[in-house]
Amino acid sequence: QVQLLESGGGSVQAGGSLRLSCAVSGRSFSNYVMGWFRQAPGKERTFVATISGSGTSTDYGDSVKGRFTISRDNGKNTVFLQMNSLKPEDSAVYYCAARVGTVLRRLQNEYRNWGQGTQVTVSS
Repeated sequence: QVQLLESGGGSVQAGGSLRLSCAVSGRSFSNYVMGWFRQAPGKERTFVATISGSGTSTDYGDSVKGRFTISRDNGKNTVFLQMNSLKPEDSAVYYCAARVGTVLRRLQNEYRNWGQGTQVTVSS
């Protein structure tokens, strides 16, 4: 069973940047497709980005495309989310998730393992 631990959240002004990290315990990290999701207060959790086990394939939600970049370091069992040009509407709790497989997925029920989340707050 893998465990996921997010870090890097915080408060930033609009237009600023943050880099989230998700450290994953367990073996065979490269066998996992990794994803980032977010949930704003009173709203459903939504897809942000996902990356293949090798790191060569990625997919992004429309609202973050061109501003956020997902990456991974398989040697350090860590996945990252670089967030640039942040907007107040990006404020949410950001969750890291993992699924065994090779196909990128946007649906949260496709991911079996989740972190506890990290808060991102963007002020105008």
